[in-house]
Amino acid sequence: MDVMAAIRGRRSVRQYQNREIKEEVLTEVLEAARLAPSANNRQEWRFVVVKDKALIERLAEAAAGQSFLATAPVIIAGVALQPDRVMRCEVPTYAVDLAIAMTQITLAATAHGLGTCWIGSFDQEETKKILQIPASCKVVQLMPLGYSAETPAARPRKPQTEVVSYDHF
Repeated sequence: MDVMAAIRGRRSVRQYQNREIKEEVLTEVLEAARLAPSANNRQEWRFVVVKDKALIERLAEAAAGQSFLATAPVIIAGVALQPDRVMRCEVPTYAVDLAIAMTQITLAATAHGLGTCWIGSFDQEETKKILQIPASCKVVQLMPLGYSAETPAARPRKPQTEVVSYDHF
């Protein structure tokens, strides 16, 4: 699948098949994150891959209202190691770096026929406790990963003329 096909085919999946992901596929999806660009190439991130069903169920509880997480065979937690660092443009580095890396995971997963969903609604402290993440770090995202048990329709997108301008705002 080419890049644009993966971008166009990506959906937020909220129901997963009870089907294992081959280790070589998971490794390639994670490689997409490892190769992502980051501010000053610092790579101040960690990707916690959760396969243990009991831990997945606890994460689903920590993400109240996101119980579908428990149906995924894998959850990837994108963790910022230096959440206090801010770029010169006054934007927190971790927010940009992890968004890029997790998007690359999403696109690699889509190219392999896997579904994902960006989850930002979770209890930060409880998630850290479950995954034994140091207090100094910040969990930016939880991403379920698996074969879709649903076929979500494409969501409407604004036309390019509404979101792109040239030379000036």
